[in-house]
Amino acid sequence: MLFSVSPPSVVFSGFNSTVLWLIFGGLVIGVGITDTGLGNRIVSKLIVYLNGSYHRLIGGIIIMATFFAFLMPTGMGRVLLLIPIALSISDRFGFGEGSNGRTGIVLAAVLGSVLPGFAILPANIPNMVLVGMSETQCQISLLYGEYLLLHFPVFGVMKGAMIFGLILWLYPDRPRENMPEELIKTGPTSRNEVVLSLMLLILLSFWVTDSIHHIAPGWIALGGALLLMLPGVNIVNSQQLNQKINFFILFLAAGILGLGGMISHSGLGDKLANKLISSLPLGEEKPFLNYIFLSFTSTLTAIATTLAGVPAVMTPLSNKLSQVTGLPIKTVLMAQVMGFSTIIFPYQLPPIVVGMQIAGEKLSAAIKFCFILAVNTILFLFPINYLWWKILGWI
Repeated sequence: MLFSVSPPSVVFSGFNSTVLWLIFGGLVIGVGITDTGLGNRIVSKLIVYLNGSYHRLIGGIIIMATFFAFLMPTGMGRVLLLIPIALSISDRFGFGEGSNGRTGIVLAAVLGSVLPGFAILPANIPNMVLVGMSETQCQISLLYGEYLLLHFPVFGVMKGAMIFGLILWLYPDRPRENMPEELIKTGPTSRNEVVLSLMLLILLSFWVTDSIHHIAPGWIALGGALLLMLPGVNIVNSQQLNQKINFFILFLAAGILGLGGMISHSGLGDKLANKLISSLPLGEEKPFLNYIFLSFTSTLTAIATTLAGVPAVMTPLSNKLSQVTGLPIKTVLMAQVMGFSTIIFPYQLPPIVVGMQIAGEKLSAAIKFCFILAVNTILFLFPINYLWWKILGWI
């Protein structure tokens, strides 16, 4: 704005996107899940089934963390909720500090909370930035159900299975003690928990069926947030709204979306696209190479810009990349998900760093694990995902 690089309508275009309301709704819902005690109640009901073996314990934690990605659309919130539970489980099973079992449980909780969430539309910030950039730059609205079908079978289910297998391989262990029937004591179900549970079911049903009613996920999330704050419901009150909602995330998302608009408006997007096209072996007769190079480009971009910056850089290039590769523009847009869901270094995703610090685990464990997971993702999940997209008709 100071140097008139772009007009106000471009610089502040991020505030016109429904993605801001998707993020806001997710933050309000996350506060409700935490403060009503519903999160702890769900966890306590699930973990009693983990007794028996280390395999069941690690697998159960990953499934539980992924399940929360459908309910709580903030990766950091899920990590902050599950890490104390994971440490409590570790203590009850007899895994002391520095043991393989403790490290494995923490990694299962942290990575299970964030990585499969990239396959669920409102679960992580980069997903929502991609939705906003697609709206503002390409006039394309991404639907919850469409996004879930496209990404969750491979980068949700198979990615979770890969995390499970690598933890058992890198950090093998066995429980020292049996887990009691009740790991976390909870009182009777409150009225707020019942109301919030029903509301979450309604929101999920609307998100999953958005291909039928065509209501944007952002408006659904905003409607849910407003219902939670109504005087008669009052699950999230004004004090909680002021003290526990991190509004910085909203300005961060709007700023990234505005940056993407400036890249496109200034002509930098076209120059970057031309440079990229001339340096990569892209062509209409090479669908697999096109897919791989687009995925790799997004992966490498995430190292330089961190994850939320990938859509800001790549989305303005999508039209030209679509023309050169012959791929539909929505396929070019969705290739970004492979890039920002493939974490090579933990610093790219703050919830990983925060989760390891809170748990008192060495970050070196996450560094080693993320690198090995990234290599396996590129070698195995990228080709499998290509076949899945081909079956769905996206390639």
